[in-house]
Amino acid sequence: MAQQTDLILKAFLINGQWVSHEQDSFESINPATGQVNYRLSTANKADVDLAVHTAKVAVQQPSWCDMLPHVRAQILNRLAALITERAEDFARLQMLENGKVWTECKNQATSAAATFRYYAGVCETLGAEVTPSRGNYLSMVTYEPYGVVAAITPWNSPLTMEAQKVAPALAAGNAVILKPSEVTPSAALLLGELGLAAGLPPGILNVLTGHGAITGKALVEHPGVRMVSFTGGTASGRAIGMVAADRIIPVALELGGKSPHIVFDDANLEAAVEGVVGGIFEGSGQSCVAGSRLFVQRGVYDKLLEILIERTKRIKVGFPEDESVEMGPLATFAHRERIEQMVDSARQEGGHIVLGGKRPEQPELTQGAFYLPTIITGLNNQNTCVREEIFGPVLCVLPFEDEKDLIRQANDSMYGLASGIWTSNYQRAWQVARALETGLVWINTYKQLSISTPFGGFKNSGIGREKGINGVRIYQQSKGIYWSMDPRNLP
Repeated sequence: MAQQTDLILKAFLINGQWVSHEQDSFESINPATGQVNYRLSTANKADVDLAVHTAKVAVQQPSWCDMLPHVRAQILNRLAALITERAEDFARLQMLENGKVWTECKNQATSAAATFRYYAGVCETLGAEVTPSRGNYLSMVTYEPYGVVAAITPWNSPLTMEAQKVAPALAAGNAVILKPSEVTPSAALLLGELGLAAGLPPGILNVLTGHGAITGKALVEHPGVRMVSFTGGTASGRAIGMVAADRIIPVALELGGKSPHIVFDDANLEAAVEGVVGGIFEGSGQSCVAGSRLFVQRGVYDKLLEILIERTKRIKVGFPEDESVEMGPLATFAHRERIEQMVDSARQEGGHIVLGGKRPEQPELTQGAFYLPTIITGLNNQNTCVREEIFGPVLCVLPFEDEKDLIRQANDSMYGLASGIWTSNYQRAWQVARALETGLVWINTYKQLSISTPFGGFKNSGIGREKGINGVRIYQQSKGIYWSMDPRNLP
């Protein structure tokens, strides 16, 4: 697969038109090689204002606001078909920009198409309600779009994240302004292009590229934006939430995680190790649900650690286009530096780096942002690496005595996104699953995901739930209607 090396300037999309600024551009860097992919234009405050204005006009046009649900569903289905046709292009763009391995990129492109198909079905079949009346009237609930929705997506999995926001927001009847991460902007631009080809009216899907401090900030603060959906770091989510609170607009925030991955002494250890390895090292650990805190019951701690180390040693780190590679580079060089600082803090706090903890030594990998899968022992639940989200291929392994000790440690975190349990005792699995303060629990599996199941976090891991049928409802506001049945009120 050839890399794109021409330094072309990519434009962003407003009202069906492509806009570029030569003077306000930034570079896309291939993290596997350190080479520049291309340059992209930055949408400034004036561009944001134009995008919001045109989106507001577009969403009020009868061609969109009066469109019947089954017709809107046809557009979403056509868009799904176009994504399928261009799946390799989507996968290649993601691979070039964030270094995910080719197989995972292809799978995520397939998942993005499936997400649009799912919400096409929801769009066509989701109904409103007639509520029980308490008098001589008919009462009902309808659901109306907010109007202009801002969707801000992260760099770790843009293909799936952008589909999970854009598809339900469009199904709900909104106009969407999509602001992708400056690290991975190109998949969003291609999605905007295909949206027009599928029949979306101009202005219903705008795509603005640029940095969060410029483009993202102007978008969140704009008075014409009536709802914000954000996936990313907790600090950024908190800042967005504060702006939204001041403006009194709703937000959906899917934020960070420090997920506990739990292995009891009666678990299938070989299966558990495979789940642990996939849970933390897939995607180079750059996942909000990564099982980065591994709790192992003391009776099997040494045995599981031995199996885990041997399995992790076999992970092949290399260029993401090589289909035999299990782990590519980190998404950016700056992010690798942060991970190295976190691992150094573990050393300073008494942690033992039993595997990894450094860059690979192969000469061909020295120009990329590569980092070896890392396993750390000897820490406790109060150490920095155990408490803070690393967002990389770093696993902290901690022992526990019993269920009470496990629950105390696992829940002692500001995060509450996901968790995993390995045990052969179904009663224990149920009790622990209910006790864990996380929005998602896996039992004897990990990272099993479905677009039909709601997804979101407890505590500082966010608010709101994406995916599922109710994934449309977060992009709508309910309206109660009372209709008198009293004949005396008629002429």
